[in-house]
Amino acid sequence: MLWDVDYTLISAGGVGLRMYKAALRDMYGLELPRLPQSFAGRTDSAIALEVLDLVGVPDPVGQLPRFQAFLGSRAAAMADDVREHGSVLSGAAVAVAALAAGLNGRPVVQSLLTGNLPDLARMKLSALNLTEHLDLAIGAYGDISADRADLVEVARARATARYGGDFGGRLTVLVGDTPDDVDAALRNGASAVAVASGSFSVAELAAAGAHVVLPNLANTAAAVHAILGAPAAGRREG
Repeated sequence: MLWDVDYTLISAGGVGLRMYKAALRDMYGLELPRLPQSFAGRTDSAIALEVLDLVGVPDPVGQLPRFQAFLGSRAAAMADDVREHGSVLSGAAVAVAALAAGLNGRPVVQSLLTGNLPDLARMKLSALNLTEHLDLAIGAYGDISADRADLVEVARARATARYGGDFGGRLTVLVGDTPDDVDAALRNGASAVAVASGSFSVAELAAAGAHVVLPNLANTAAAVHAILGAPAAGRREG
């Protein structure tokens, strides 16, 4: 199963925006004139392309690898910022630990499908002590594509290479808080479990087509039941 990070597992307290602003100043001597259209559900590739365009950097596509490498190099230095301003969302740590116990004696492979750059995702979760049960090496991250749906097959291939077995179809479960998370799952035939712990309501996530919708992860039994049952059922709870 694949977790989104921001507003699904944690709140990072706005560290991403602060990193973008600092990178623009340090690399180009530029200030962000206005906020990007949205951070929710988008990959860092999509956000960075918009940000570079907003500040007038020539050839945003050509600049993207250098800009993302700079962001990644600064991620570790932001750990204290996340510890100070961020938090693990209610029930998230317990749900991850409960799922690590497996299903009928079979382990549940847990990783990430996130719009964050790899170094940024690792830093956020490490700073908030939420990496123990997650195999971050097989995750799919926001440096792969501007389209979140492109990340799903990458994560599946990495999981198969590491663990063997079948992760196809609904056996891959995506858990996220935005319609983009739901869309990524549906476009790849995966199970979509949505949590209304971000800026989208239960009704909006249900309308996006999620197979299961939860208000949050606070009720561990309900969350684990919904996530493990998602491959076999098309229902909504909440």
